[in-house]
Amino acid sequence: MLTSTNPHTLKEVYEVEEFSMAQVNKAIEKADECFKSWRKCTFSERSDLMMAAANELKQNKEEYAKDITLEMGKPISQAIAEVEKCAWVCEYYAQHAAEQLANKHIETDAQESYVNYEPIGAVLAIMPWNYPFWQVFRFAAPALMAGNVGLLKHASNVMKSAANIEKVFARAGFPEGCFTNLPISSGKIEPILKNKKVKAVTLTGSMPAGSAVASVAGSQIKKSVLELGGSNALVVFDDCNMEETVKTCVQARYQNTGQSCIAGKRLLLQKSIAEDFTKKFVDAVRKLKSGDPMDKDTYVGPMARVDLAEELEKQLEESVSQGAKILLGGNRKNAHFEPTVVGNVTPDMTIFKEETFGPLIGITVFETAEEAVRLVNQSDFGLGVSLFTENIQAAKQRIPQFDDGAVFVNELVKSDPRLPFGGTKISGYGRELSLDGIQEFVNKKTVYIK
Repeated sequence: MLTSTNPHTLKEVYEVEEFSMAQVNKAIEKADECFKSWRKCTFSERSDLMMAAANELKQNKEEYAKDITLEMGKPISQAIAEVEKCAWVCEYYAQHAAEQLANKHIETDAQESYVNYEPIGAVLAIMPWNYPFWQVFRFAAPALMAGNVGLLKHASNVMKSAANIEKVFARAGFPEGCFTNLPISSGKIEPILKNKKVKAVTLTGSMPAGSAVASVAGSQIKKSVLELGGSNALVVFDDCNMEETVKTCVQARYQNTGQSCIAGKRLLLQKSIAEDFTKKFVDAVRKLKSGDPMDKDTYVGPMARVDLAEELEKQLEESVSQGAKILLGGNRKNAHFEPTVVGNVTPDMTIFKEETFGPLIGITVFETAEEAVRLVNQSDFGLGVSLFTENIQAAKQRIPQFDDGAVFVNELVKSDPRLPFGGTKISGYGRELSLDGIQEFVNKKTVYIK
């Protein structure tokens, strides 16, 4: 049985019976059969269904958001916003998939030559609990619009959300087998990847999980896309708009209770403004409302599980023993972890080197732009970095110096259907969203006619 526990009350939400391998194989067979007809649908037919999915999400966003909050503790206002964002990505691909996958004509010595973009079949999505709807829809919308079919292995603590996502596509009128939820534990992933009818895999999760899945996929010569988290830096220069930067940095770190791969986890402050900025930042964090995630005014809820809060507490304790100083918070009760700010952080400390997946941020001071670049690139992760400065020209010149997959100037790093999303180094490979995302799981077929 797969069990979900409400992290706020610590009461069991539900139990779900896990699929047997026989049930899994039957679902894969049905998905493969669906693909044979789904791939022949026109973009217009797929678009109508995807717009219907967007409407379903918008009409029943409170219903879906409530289950997200009960399962993993996301503050209800943020859960509603997550469902709304999923409607946006459905609308985006409904409107743009046809042009993104139109034949690309290339002039050669042939009478006609072009690239044709064709679907590949069933794609397995292995998804995490922190954005239980968004992580899935940013895969599903482009994959289905491209003519593929989707198989979902979701995190075991958000199985109601997984079932709800399948329900969204069913209510929208997608054919049975086009998107299938598989209530399974991680032990069944390997045989699924080895099934010849499963053509590729996308995973959002931890580095060990990504490495294991990529290894199996590689042994089968199957495409994989990996998004494996990050330790994004928020780099604040002395010419920033301080009031706006404080506001943005607080949101970048503490939304979703800090449980986001693209959250700003390292706050790098230029020395001349470090003291003033730190005071304003701590004051702003102190005002965040923590507590019951069902309260619409709550900004910081419980972490998704008690063991995750315990792991964050361990990282904090190690860093304090290494010389870091707690400026705010630092206390834990069950899955609730106070919004925490830590000063005097150096690159050799745990909370600088490791990803901190919760409402905690460490402050490191730098003197020059060159030093800031070195500190950002010192991380093993490479998902994104935010630069805060009024000198846009200088920021543009520095952009190529960063190793990350994204650089945002005067804004938090965020995923947007219109822009490619993905990282470098141990943050993974491949891209989601935009033109790049929809073309990850297609056969780019060269056509040459003499």
